[in-house]
Amino acid sequence: MKIAYIYDVVHPYVAGGVQKRIWELSRRLAHKGHQVTIFGMKHWEGDDIIFNKDVRLWGVCPPQPLFVNGHRSVRESLYFACRVLPPLLKERFDIIDCQNFPYFPCFSAAFHSITRRSRLIITWHEIWDNYWFDYLGRSGIFGKLVEKAATRLARVNAVGTLHNKNRLIAIGARQDRIRLVPIGGISLSDVENIPPATDHADIIFVGRLIKAKGVDTLLHSIAGLKASSIAAGLTIIGDGSERSSLDVLSRELGIHDQVRFLGRIEDDARVISLMKSARIFVYPAMPEGSWSVSIIEANACGLPAVSVRSGKLGTNEVVTDGYNGLLVAEQSAEAIADKLRLLLEHESLRAELAQKALVFAREQDWDIVAEKVEILYSQVIHAS
Repeated sequence: MKIAYIYDVVHPYVAGGVQKRIWELSRRLAHKGHQVTIFGMKHWEGDDIIFNKDVRLWGVCPPQPLFVNGHRSVRESLYFACRVLPPLLKERFDIIDCQNFPYFPCFSAAFHSITRRSRLIITWHEIWDNYWFDYLGRSGIFGKLVEKAATRLARVNAVGTLHNKNRLIAIGARQDRIRLVPIGGISLSDVENIPPATDHADIIFVGRLIKAKGVDTLLHSIAGLKASSIAAGLTIIGDGSERSSLDVLSRELGIHDQVRFLGRIEDDARVISLMKSARIFVYPAMPEGSWSVSIIEANACGLPAVSVRSGKLGTNEVVTDGYNGLLVAEQSAEAIADKLRLLLEHESLRAELAQKALVFAREQDWDIVAEKVEILYSQVIHAS
């Protein structure tokens, strides 16, 4: 098969779960003999087209700022959608897998599917619906309309959770065009070969330091533990617009000596080694409608996860409460602190959840995920 992925940012040049998923699928499908191209902004020096592990990376434009005043840039999305179309039209593909966000590139992919007769799949990681109004105020009506229109573009809308399936149907997608596919994954063999780091931590967080991730809530949880005489050490891996304010907050809360800000770590193996040297993984963000790859990675390292059960964009279908982690009802510093206290004070419970977390992670190996995605692509081709 000749396969194209469309997303504005490319792994490993920009960190994030969506681009990591695209890369892990791409290199496995290329290893199986498929021709795979990733279209994105050019984050590298040199030629616009380069190859990495038999995957063709096609940089269609210089990188643009993704966020403006804390919001995803509409200009960047439109710019990328316009710039990706000319190179995309140069070739015919059997499958185009376009990520739903940031929406406008989906219309470029749809134009290609009509003019070059490719089969378009849109993979939905989040469905916002009325959340657009929380995000943009009254201007959110435009986002909502664009999102609704995008549900009609593809031959197949791929989702990772039943919650997202139901939300897609609610905003107008045809039920017979929705398919469930695994969204998150882990390279289990890679994880197993990485030794733990020598620097230990009680609690670890990995992710972008933006408001939506709720790291400020986690810092308040650490302060709450300290108030009850539990001086838990926290390691934070990641960078983002909230980095400096979070550092200030840790000082204001009197926990700066318990918190390590390591910034973005380019070496994935180093991240895994730090996870393996921790005891608990915390993901304080409200669920965004898709699977959190970082939770799966943490589970593969033998860490139970403490996370939030539900939010405006989705429900948590990665963590099963009492199996591979513990869930709190809402993004609450006190509730998260209670779960952390339970695991820190009861090692037998933490160890039990850690073993179950490993079992769960083994089922999410990228090799298994890639095989399921390959079957979907084949089915879409033969159904046309």
